[in-house]
Amino acid sequence: MHRLLSSASAIILTVVLQACEKPASGAPRPAPNEHRVAAVSKRALDEADQVAALINPAKLSSLRERGANPRILKVVAILWTAKVSAKDPAEIVNDAIRKIGWEGTAKGRLTADAILRNLEILEALGSTWPEDISEMKRGRSPTVRKGAYTGDVLSVDHIIPRSVAPELDNTIANLELMPLRRNQSKNDTVGQRQRALAEKLHSAGLLNDPGKIR
Repeated sequence: MHRLLSSASAIILTVVLQACEKPASGAPRPAPNEHRVAAVSKRALDEADQVAALINPAKLSSLRERGANPRILKVVAILWTAKVSAKDPAEIVNDAIRKIGWEGTAKGRLTADAILRNLEILEALGSTWPEDISEMKRGRSPTVRKGAYTGDVLSVDHIIPRSVAPELDNTIANLELMPLRRNQSKNDTVGQRQRALAEKLHSAGLLNDPGKIR
């Protein structure tokens, strides 16, 4: 009798396991990693979309003063996260430039160069701790972790000062990460770098009158 009950239990258990394995809809079950791979692929595709949304020129033109500053922080945080996941930030940026319709243009190249330069600055200043990246994804300034300005806030500077060229206030190609103390000491200085950038921005159609920058 005991053997009969054991055999019956084994049969019932097998039937239950088979029922659990069979999809309720009758559709084939996805491979074990299919959902995970799909989610990862979606995130990879979304990175360029996220960057494109943040640098969309139509949106930037409608922002308040310094409205693009938190956006450049978010963009760089997205790229850093992608980089540590073995993705190519340059490919993401170039795809974002294509999505906003600036592929193959001077303004697209200037914008891409500025974004990637800011990623390099972030790394050089060591502002890549998890808490730093978390803050940047919220549009907040991280902390400088390396160099002479260690402990300072990593701010967003206008290469060509706002006071000199207000129309460049929210132009991504004119924004650069910089320790706050250095930013404050820079004031509204205009030098050769600013004049050279003004000419490039003018040629790209991002600045109306470079002659104002002397």
